[in-house]
Amino acid sequence: MEIVVIWFRRDMRLDDHIALSKAITYAKKHEYKLLALYHLDPFFTEMEMDINNEHLFQNLAHFVKEARESQVYVHLLHDDVLRAFQQVMEVYDIKAVFFNEDEVGIGQRRDKQVTDFLEKKGIHVSTWQDTHLHGARDILKADGSHYQVFTPYYQSWRKQEKQPVIKVDKSFFSSEHTICDEPLSQKGNDKLRELIKGCSRKFDQIGSDKAMNTLHQFIQKRLTRYHEKRDIPSVFGTSKLSRFLKTGTISIRTIFHAIYEEALYEDEGRETFIKELAWRDFYHMIYAHYPEMKEKEINSAFQGMKWNEDETLFEAWCKGETGFPLVDAGMRQLNEEGWMHNRLRMITASFLTKDYLIDWRKGEAYFAKKLVDYDEASNIGGFQWAASVGTDAVPYFRIFNPTTQSKRFDPSGELIRKYVTELERVDEKWIHEPSKMPIDEQLKSGCVLGDTYPLPAVDHQERRKKAISLFEEAKQQ
Repeated sequence: MEIVVIWFRRDMRLDDHIALSKAITYAKKHEYKLLALYHLDPFFTEMEMDINNEHLFQNLAHFVKEARESQVYVHLLHDDVLRAFQQVMEVYDIKAVFFNEDEVGIGQRRDKQVTDFLEKKGIHVSTWQDTHLHGARDILKADGSHYQVFTPYYQSWRKQEKQPVIKVDKSFFSSEHTICDEPLSQKGNDKLRELIKGCSRKFDQIGSDKAMNTLHQFIQKRLTRYHEKRDIPSVFGTSKLSRFLKTGTISIRTIFHAIYEEALYEDEGRETFIKELAWRDFYHMIYAHYPEMKEKEINSAFQGMKWNEDETLFEAWCKGETGFPLVDAGMRQLNEEGWMHNRLRMITASFLTKDYLIDWRKGEAYFAKKLVDYDEASNIGGFQWAASVGTDAVPYFRIFNPTTQSKRFDPSGELIRKYVTELERVDEKWIHEPSKMPIDEQLKSGCVLGDTYPLPAVDHQERRKKAISLFEEAKQQ
């Protein structure tokens, strides 16, 4: 039987999906049947389960169920990626494979491997850029080189026309046009059930319906004041859409165009949010041009940095037991929810690299395990920015003071008390610097320093001087 394959990856939806729409058009033109598949990579299924993976697998289970109910039977193949395609080829005559490509990281290398394999077999491969408003090579300077600074990139990005929402012909979804081969998917079905059974937490905010509802709620209730509220971690002022973009249960085009079509009028909130979408494209573009940036600093002057290797300090940071309340609140929010407010991501990353002087790569890898909205390019870019080693990064001598940040962005200590429960009864006077509490205040609040809550292991002013010295030393070498 002659077929066209639609290969789903981090695009778990049936709406506004470029590769799916193109695959349907191709199948109709040539009168081929459509086979949908998702590759369950053993690299991910066999690793230790953490929040990131649990969220991904639950999204996948939801999507598979939803798609199958819509007459699109998503076949789960659990094997080496080339053997997975070989299994399909043993049963069907594959004429073409459509998928939304990865332009960076492991996904890019996998895509090339699969494309080379299929093309050698005489199979047509059709790839599409679907994950970003603009691909990694869409926004370039006049001389064809890429931007390294965000502001001029954004100015160019803003002028470029954005692709419209893609229509998917769902009338094609029927047993007459799509393939349902349960034996082919049996091994993958069993593996996904096993993975879901092993999850320690259940996520409710998954799936396309929840994504669309989140988008509309954001536009109606929070968009107009986004520029004012987005930096206050204790306030629900952000979009909360990043987790849906991670799994592709909503497309970036749907978000962009809804912001314009549903917003009542043009305002600063909308423009600020649009700029955040551009930052996402910017870091994706940077990663494509610096494929080694996950392991190597973009700024070559700092590639030989002598980072602190104190595992006790790193463990304290991971657990949210540094003695700096807002840092601890952020890390505990991450560990409990698999998500952290963006302001806290900057503060915790800065603290790790500038106060603890610990290698940014260790922090980036920890976030990768925990964040349900983990985006490799943005996370690496964010850590290199905070560590002052990346492109367009914060200067190394501009160092966040964790106490000043705490007073500014959580003035009443609302967020701190929510996540650092040891400090729940601490007076507002001491909530940002509990280490300065007199003993009578400690006893009154039930928070005994060094016992109930840790004393800071470092002095910020001393570490600030040491950090600057460390960076200047690296620059001179």
